[in-house]
Amino acid sequence: MPSTAVFSPLMDRLGRVHTDLRVSLTDRCNLRCSYCMPEEGLAWLPKPELLTDDELVRLVGLATARLGIRTVRLTGGEPLLRRGLPGLIARLTALPCAPELSITTNGIGLARTAAALREAGLRRVNVSLDTLRPERFARITRRDRLPDVLLGLAAAQAAGLAPVKINAVPVRGVNDDEIADLAAFAVEHGYRMRFIESMPLDAQGAWDRARMVSADEILEQLGERFELEPLPRQGNAPAEEWRVVGTDAAIGVIASVTRPFCGGCDRVRLTADGQLRNCLFAATESDLRALLRGGADDDTVEAAWRASVAGKGPGHAINSADFRQPDRPMSAIGG
Repeated sequence: MPSTAVFSPLMDRLGRVHTDLRVSLTDRCNLRCSYCMPEEGLAWLPKPELLTDDELVRLVGLATARLGIRTVRLTGGEPLLRRGLPGLIARLTALPCAPELSITTNGIGLARTAAALREAGLRRVNVSLDTLRPERFARITRRDRLPDVLLGLAAAQAAGLAPVKINAVPVRGVNDDEIADLAAFAVEHGYRMRFIESMPLDAQGAWDRARMVSADEILEQLGERFELEPLPRQGNAPAEEWRVVGTDAAIGVIASVTRPFCGGCDRVRLTADGQLRNCLFAATESDLRALLRGGADDDTVEAAWRASVAGKGPGHAINSADFRQPDRPMSAIGG
């Protein structure tokens, strides 16, 4: 159980308190999704540049004990590619101020690891799934692995990693005709469906606003199949949620572009190579890895962390003429 340690909130200059940490375990991925990276992949980080398990445990321990971080989500790349993942999770959940721990994955490999991850202390899982059609899955991801993802979803549910959430990014002309089908699949199997507006975070810099399917369009399509009842927003959660009337199922929509929620953002990100980002779209990073490997004590690392968050801007500015896409793609930042 989380400790009741006394700490000073991790607050930025606008008064936003940060309690959610996203930790990327690797920039590598075993899919090549067309909206994320080129078919040949990217130049992966050399292993010596990645944070070690000891470094990750130290940083998460500091964040939970001194900074008030309460939830940690492990991301990538594809986090299931991290060797010894159950052991790392066990160490994180054994921290004195243990966070609520979840993971975002593409689901490949989840069928064989879900039980071990749950036993190690993982609480929840989010699985990315943009289509239910095998040929379309192969076209989007450039890999024929849909059966593995479906098996992974079922294994996660059986292991008690609940609620199992499915994340889908509708793209016009690619999979926007499957919005209601994906939702129906989730309702039928007891998963929680979330649709996310596409964002300019691809390695190719090819994001096109005209191909983004907006939250309003998503809800319009869902309304043709389901009767939806709005649910109260949960704290600073990014998703707006609706209950499917007549069921216990909830469907969420994350309108990152058309209805940004930056004003309530409580999130900070740590990349696989130890760079702290105070925003998904941040133009600068703070090098915590260099501090750790340079022998810095916890007070120094904490001060650097607080300084980074204090300098956080008001929002991502996607809808501004001044917007600039980050140098790093999503796979290198962590979801």
